[in-house]
Amino acid sequence: MSVTCCIRYRIDPFQKEAFEAYARTWLDVIPACGGDLLGYFMPHEGSNDTALALISFDSLAAYEAYRARLRADEAGAANFRFAEERRLILQEERSFLRKVEAVP
Repeated sequence: MSVTCCIRYRIDPFQKEAFEAYARTWLDVIPACGGDLLGYFMPHEGSNDTALALISFDSLAAYEAYRARLRADEAGAANFRFAEERRLILQEERSFLRKVEAVP
């Protein structure tokens, strides 16, 4: 069974452009580290401080292995530092979801 990690970010609305640059960096790094990136999603209408990322994995064990590779990746580590130094992310929550499949 595959799982999708939904990351909900509460971001500084005055730093949306910087957060978008942060998200754009992950577009290359996440797949290289083993995640199936479905996408990053920026605020458009309504809330101006909520962004989402959706990343799928074959299992929770695959997610844990991915996290280890991500932390060891130079570009990943630099991107984490970029976000911390600029204080782009005010809050981050992870949920793990499974897709509802049709019953045969």
